[in-house]
Amino acid sequence: MLSQRPFKDADEVFESAERLWWDLPPEEWLAAFAAHPRIGDTAASGREAHEQSGMMAAADDLKARMAQANRDYEAKFGWIYLVCATGKTADEMLTFARTRMTNEPAAELRVAAAEQARITRLRLEKLLEIGS
Repeated sequence: MLSQRPFKDADEVFESAERLWWDLPPEEWLAAFAAHPRIGDTAASGREAHEQSGMMAAADDLKARMAQANRDYEAKFGWIYLVCATGKTADEMLTFARTRMTNEPAAELRVAAAEQARITRLRLEKLLEIGS
């Protein structure tokens, strides 16, 4: 994105990020996924903890079920369960994880990549608000 600067407005930033993301090879998507903490991981801090606040406030039994869903997901797909957690409840995040377990790996990779694109968009929006 640096090479595409300057951007005329926020929409151009968002369009560039989206285009560049989808042009990346799957190996780069997986590297981006690996940089995220697991949903419900107590090691999440700062921005990630805020994004996952719906899970952080959940009851211990729900956190335990999410931890198991994370393990099951990783065992099946080979990468962490990624969901744009902002605004989602713990129950929603768990339900999405269980539903997505029915996907074939190639389809799920694209679903996870779309979730990463949503996360990136939200983070860019927040960054641009700060810069305004």
